[in-house]
This record gives sequence, C-alpha cells and structure tokens, in this order.
Amino acid sequence: MIDDDALTRDGLAAAGEGRVLVLACGALAHEILAIKALNALDHLDLQCLPAILHNHPDRIAPAVEAAIAEQTGRYARIFVAYADCGTGGELQACCARLGVEMIAGPHCYAFFDGIERFAARDEIDAFYLTDFLARQFDAFVTRPLGLDRHPQLRDTYFRHYSKLVYLSQTEDAALLARAQDAAAALDLAFEHRPTGYGDLASSLKGL
Repeated sequence: MIDDDALTRDGLAAAGEGRVLVLACGALAHEILAIKALNALDHLDLQCLPAILHNHPDRIAPAVEAAIAEQTGRYARIFVAYADCGTGGELQACCARLGVEMIAGPHCYAFFDGIERFAARDEIDAFYLTDFLARQFDAFVTRPLGLDRHPQLRDTYFRHYSKLVYLSQTEDAALLARAQDAAAALDLAFEHRPTGYGDLASSLKGL
C-alpha cells in the first residue's frame, strides 16, 4: 500500500549522469513502477508526493517546487508525473519557471484514456475511478466526503452524475469488483473502460 503520509523514494542513492528523476503523484506509484519494470527503464528513479494532495490541489505546485529544489543538482533531468490536477495552471507555470517537463493534460483520467479521446467524449456526468481510486475508494471518497457518517449526503454530492466509469490500468478481478461496489454505493450506472497505462507509458518511455 502506498504511504500517503510521507514522501516515498525509489533508488535515489545513486544519482548521476544520465539519471532521470520522476517526481510523481503517489496515486501513480504502482503504475510508474510497473512501466519501469516492463520497459527496463533502469535510469529512472521515482519520488512520490502524497496522493492525498489531490484533496487540496492548491498545495500541489508548492509541494512539487519544494521537492524539485531538494533534488536540484542530483539528476541530469527531472520529469513531473502530474497533469494539471486541479491547480488551475499553477503547476504548469511552476514547471515552466523551473525548466522541468510535466505530463500534458488536465488530469490522470485524460492521460490514461488518451487526451484527445477523453476530450472528445465530453462526459460531464461521469465520475471516474482508476486502479488507485478503486483500491482506495473509502480513503479518498467515502471518508473525506463524510458518506460513512452521513450517507444522505450522497444524493447532494452526486446528483449531477449519471454513471461511474472505471478506467482500469490492469486486469484485476478484485479491483473490478471494488469499482462495481463503488458505483452501487453511489447509485450510479457502471461502465468499465480498460485503458492500460495510456500516455503515462509513452511519456516515461520517451525519457
């Protein structure tokens, strides 16, 4: 399980010429490590910021900037594995000012599905889950919204949604069942859309 209370690191001891630091959202840790292993991207090191920052998107850009400052000079290149993620352009402005690259797109749902394909769907009535959110639904949706204590709030929060779309990165029957349970708990229609790693994989392989 990802530790969302602290920074997690993967192989930061031997930074040197040609090494790339991937500074990522903790919600992407499993996927990035899988892509790294599948493609033998041994020159990539991973450092994750807490996924719970998504509940406070105004804190993402400052946290990323602090992490970049901490690693400046230790890597040939730093890549930020976040999309905009609700920062209203602040993260992109931060990365541009610091001269580091980041993933294009509004959020992980878009780059998993493919940015152009996601935009073309124009699904304003869809609530999305990824593998991470299916796994952590209670921690990131149920409890923060108070639905465990006040279930009647469900209809207030989700009255404008008609379906839950599960964008799966892997074939996992247990996660599929969790996503279906989440849709039932929110009283939404369920749709499963296998995406694999989408643009995240091509972005990392391009490094």
